[in-house]
Amino acid sequence: MSDVVVIGAGLAGCEAALQLAKEGFSVDLYEMRPHKMTGAHSTQNPAEFVCSNSLGSLDVTNASGLLKKEMEILGSFLIKVAKDASVPAGNALAIDREFFSQRVNELLNSFDGKINFIREEITKIPSDIPVIVASGPLTSDELAEDIRVFTGSEHLHFFDAIAPIVEKDSINFEKAFYASRYDKGEASYINCPMNKDEYEKFYEILTNAPKIELKEFEKNSKDRAKFFESCLPIEVLASRGKDTLRFGPMKPVGLVDKRTGVENYAVVQLRQDDKAATMYNLVGFQTNLKWGSQKELLHSIPGLENANILRYGVMHRNTFINSPQLLDASLQCRKRKNLFFAGQITGTEGYTESIASGMLAGINMARYLKNQELLILPKITMLGALTQYITDIEQKHFQPINSNWGIVEELVVDKKIRKNKKLKNEMLSKRSIEFLEKNF
Repeated sequence: MSDVVVIGAGLAGCEAALQLAKEGFSVDLYEMRPHKMTGAHSTQNPAEFVCSNSLGSLDVTNASGLLKKEMEILGSFLIKVAKDASVPAGNALAIDREFFSQRVNELLNSFDGKINFIREEITKIPSDIPVIVASGPLTSDELAEDIRVFTGSEHLHFFDAIAPIVEKDSINFEKAFYASRYDKGEASYINCPMNKDEYEKFYEILTNAPKIELKEFEKNSKDRAKFFESCLPIEVLASRGKDTLRFGPMKPVGLVDKRTGVENYAVVQLRQDDKAATMYNLVGFQTNLKWGSQKELLHSIPGLENANILRYGVMHRNTFINSPQLLDASLQCRKRKNLFFAGQITGTEGYTESIASGMLAGINMARYLKNQELLILPKITMLGALTQYITDIEQKHFQPINSNWGIVEELVVDKKIRKNKKLKNEMLSKRSIEFLEKNF
């Protein structure tokens, strides 16, 4: 028998398993795919990126960028793999999904048999062995029910949507152009510009397009669609007003076609999805429109008139536990000490955040097995602020959250510095990095 069971070979589960193997513990890593697929995954690969292929900014004055730097200092395996698998994305870290999963799989097999990768569904939390539950937001119904019974509380649900991917060779570059916003980093995004008439035609198609019906399990009155604000379907954003998209995912500022010098009315951006640069996903275009409507909508975008759509957008229900009532900031279950949770099931939203929580759960499970003090990072770090936020027992209306500056412990500075956002973020980042480099 192995030392630990890890349920789920997504980003969090793989990171947790690798952290444990590094410390000499044997792990049974369970993954139900391909025997049982989810409504969002398309492969059987470990650590599959489902929605976007971007982990967000690398700039440490950005909350997500600081979290990545903290993870590097703490020894994250998957952040290093992500950099090896990176594709051009300006100042962001985006990856070739297939190459990333392949490298993670190689890592899982590199610890002399310490990680036993088992393709089998777990329907109940094992009671006779230490466990990390990293089954993700698409946890199977059977396991979700067992978690509900164990925790004695209902799960909360929100809905997530996936953006379409198109073939690069089918993009019309007589209209589309390469640029990064404000020319930051490489000109690595493909941009499709719109004038006012083109945008209004696009908006009309979008707001009148039929949507895919919710599945039966999603129609329960208490599961009515609640969207995560940072990943709203484009049709939901559009319903908030005609210009909402022009100030959101289709904002034209900082994106000028140098061939024309024209400042456009709206711009659709596409981000490289694979190392070969043959596939590009539409940034901010998560959607639940019917596929025929998606095709009409995408083909109305200048430059995508004849785009070959390699993957249509879909929407699915995500599940997360009521972490403030169940977990400590170490991600240890208060009710059962040899049980930890990690990943999006805890209410951490985002790829980087999932990896980070898997790293922390793996580190702390190893410490638990060694009878060492568990690691609870202070709120001056982004990871510490994030884990303390999702496990704050005083929370009344818990919802999934990304890393953000609002949860980090404030600086004691004068009013002038507080109003200078860039300077304040630089100071917050420096404080965290110096603390971690000194202590780890």
